[in-house]
Amino acid sequence: MIVEVVSIFPELVGLLDVSLLGKARGSGLLEVRAHDLRDFTHDRHRTVDDTPYGGGAGMVMRPEPWGEALDAVLADGPAPLVVFLTPAGERFDQAMARRFAAEERLVFCCGRYEGIDQRVIEHTAARARVLEVSLGDFVLNGGEVAALAMIEATARLLPGVIGNPESLTEESHESGLLEYPAYTKPAEWRGLEVPPVLRSGDHGAVARWRAAQSLERTRRVRPDLLPPEA
Repeated sequence: MIVEVVSIFPELVGLLDVSLLGKARGSGLLEVRAHDLRDFTHDRHRTVDDTPYGGGAGMVMRPEPWGEALDAVLADGPAPLVVFLTPAGERFDQAMARRFAAEERLVFCCGRYEGIDQRVIEHTAARARVLEVSLGDFVLNGGEVAALAMIEATARLLPGVIGNPESLTEESHESGLLEYPAYTKPAEWRGLEVPPVLRSGDHGAVARWRAAQSLERTRRVRPDLLPPEA
């Protein structure tokens, strides 16, 4: 998979060099390219923003550098899915991560300030597949942190990135519910014991316990995830 990030802080992409994603990059499973938006400006201040039409607080990212950056990125490689990071977008979830993982190439456009001039998104949508996506119902200073989170959630689903692929099927949100509690050795720690069923060796009982715990945790923490009949 090829992932490209357009940002005024391209150095943040270096965080993907650690842990499993770093190994995936080293082995060729994942290729990440960072592009500095300021490289597509033409004034000595490398300006990427200006005041909004209609007034109001904050600044808006200018269309010219974004247009030139996307001209260059879209012309170099297979047709991508272009993702604009915005709190006004569709909320990212595990299903979207799986959708992204099926793509050959993703381009993440990281806005700042009050966002990117809307014409950039409209113009890009006329020549590529475009999604406006939000990491969640909150506001960040820019799209870089959101992009990193989405890239990690997506890349770990690629074949060969996670050592034991079976672990992916038992995680929170994969089944629509939150994952059951996890325990490891020792069996007793500071007066707290691992539930006896997990030490019983009865795999059927363990599976039933985990399913019940998953349902109970979801009902308690995220009841919005429960199907109507649960």
